[in-house]
Amino acid sequence: MRAVLQRVTRASVRIEDEAVGEIGRGLVVLLGVARDDTREDAAYLVEKTLGLRVFDDEEGRMNLSVAEAGGALLVVSQFTLYGDVRRGRRPSWIDAAPPEVAEPLYEAFVAEARRIVARVETGSFRRMMEVELVNDGPVTILLDSRKLF
Repeated sequence: MRAVLQRVTRASVRIEDEAVGEIGRGLVVLLGVARDDTREDAAYLVEKTLGLRVFDDEEGRMNLSVAEAGGALLVVSQFTLYGDVRRGRRPSWIDAAPPEVAEPLYEAFVAEARRIVARVETGSFRRMMEVELVNDGPVTILLDSRKLF
């Protein structure tokens, strides 16, 4: 499972000109699921995402997690994180999980995040979305449950 985390001052996701999710200060989580991912991958990524100290404390140091900073999450399904472009010019999606595998793991990630963070908004699974955000910093972090550091 992969995630691109962006610290934001605000973000929203729209479908056909209708806002379906909106946050102020927090993290946008673009979440991709691989075909062999499990609930353990989702649990690891939630723990890592919510534990990262990427928000400034009163001394201006990145020392607070999203929950400690009173921030929110906007979680958006992003199968294109598994686009393989090593050969040719058209991405291969062979490593991305099919929807019947990906959706339950995406939902598990969201459900676990909601147990810890007061506000978690989402996009809509398998829909074309417009994601708008203001990256704060900019701070962008890449996570991969298979590349444990």
